[in-house]
Amino acid sequence: MGAGEDKVQNEVAGQTAWKAALVEGLAALGLTLRSDQEERLARYLARLRAENERLNLTAVVEPVEVALKHFVDSATVLRAVELPPGESLADVGSGGGFPGVPLAILRPDLRVTLIEANRKKAAFLGRLQVELGLEQVTVVNARAEEVGRQAAHRERYGLAVARAVAPLAVVWEYLLPLVRVGGTAVALKGPGVAEELPPGGRAAKVLGGGGQIIHRFLLPRGAGERQVVAVQKVAASPAQYPRRPGVPAKKPL
Repeated sequence: MGAGEDKVQNEVAGQTAWKAALVEGLAALGLTLRSDQEERLARYLARLRAENERLNLTAVVEPVEVALKHFVDSATVLRAVELPPGESLADVGSGGGFPGVPLAILRPDLRVTLIEANRKKAAFLGRLQVELGLEQVTVVNARAEEVGRQAAHRERYGLAVARAVAPLAVVWEYLLPLVRVGGTAVALKGPGVAEELPPGGRAAKVLGGGGQIIHRFLLPRGAGERQVVAVQKVAASPAQYPRRPGVPAKKPL
C-alpha cells in the first residue's frame, strides 16, 4: 500500500472515530445528531484546527477530544436548562465559539449572540458564522461589562452562558445583567468549582439571581467531569451593575 492510500485510510479512520465519539457523547445527553448538524460540526472542526495556531483558540485540537471536550461539553447546557423554541442566548467570552456555536448548530431555532472582546477572535467567529451559514448567530466585539449596560442587550436574553471565563462571583456580574427576569445564567465549570460557590452565591443575590443549582456530567471515554452551574434571574439587576470594564475581575462582589 502506498503512502497516499495510507493517508486516505488514516483520514477516513479519523473521521469515523470523531463521529463515533460525538454521537456517543450526545446520546448520553439524550440528543441525536442529524446529518446536516454533523456536516456543520465537521466544518467547524476543520476551521478551528486551521486557524488555531495563529489565533490560540484552544489547547484541544485532536478531533475526538474536540468532539467530547468542546462539542459535547457545550451540549450539556441543553440538559441543564430547558430552552423553549426561538429562545435568545448570549455566549459571553465566546473565544473559539464555545459553547455558543455548537448550541446554535444543535438548536438552530435559538437566536445566539456571541460576545467576544478580542478583535481577532471576534473576526474568526464572524467568518465562522458566514461559512457555516448560521443566520441566527450574531457576533458582538465588545467587553461583557459594556454590553451589559447597553439597552439592546441588557436584560434581553432568556439564557446567558460562559465557559471557563472567570470565577463564579465574576461570571455572574457578566451574565445576570444580560438575562431577563425569569431567564437563566449558566457557567460551565470543571470539577473544582466548590470553593467558588459561596462567593458566587453572594454575588448572584446582589445581581438579582436566585440560588445556584449544580448539574454534574461525566463526559464519555474519560474526557472529564463537567459541572454546569445555573442561576435563575428572579429580580432586575441593580443599575450600577455590571461595573466598568476590568472592575468585576479585580474586585469581585
